[in-house]
Amino acid sequence: MARKPKKQRNAEQVVRQQRVRDQARARRRPTRDDLARVLLWQMINAALEQKDPHRALGKVRDSIVEDLERQGFDVRESEEFFHQLADRYHTSGYPFRIKRHILSESAG
Repeated sequence: MARKPKKQRNAEQVVRQQRVRDQARARRRPTRDDLARVLLWQMINAALEQKDPHRALGKVRDSIVEDLERQGFDVRESEEFFHQLADRYHTSGYPFRIKRHILSESAG
């Protein structure tokens, strides 16, 4: 059997991926990014509840920044971005918006 042309394979992949995303949305299944955001928020808040919150938060930051550096990201930029997120996560309460598209689909 001859292989399908690349353009056709790509078009079929787009359709398959959209179906997967639609099914995930219908099941209200979180994405990897949704899970990662909540996990980071929990880690930051857990560190800030420790006896020495600056030290605990520094350990979280160092571990994350080290892995980002291995991927090629700039250390200073990574540290700065981490601190911006930590400040936002610490001062704003629950920092995530309600996923209205998920709530409206579950009600209907």
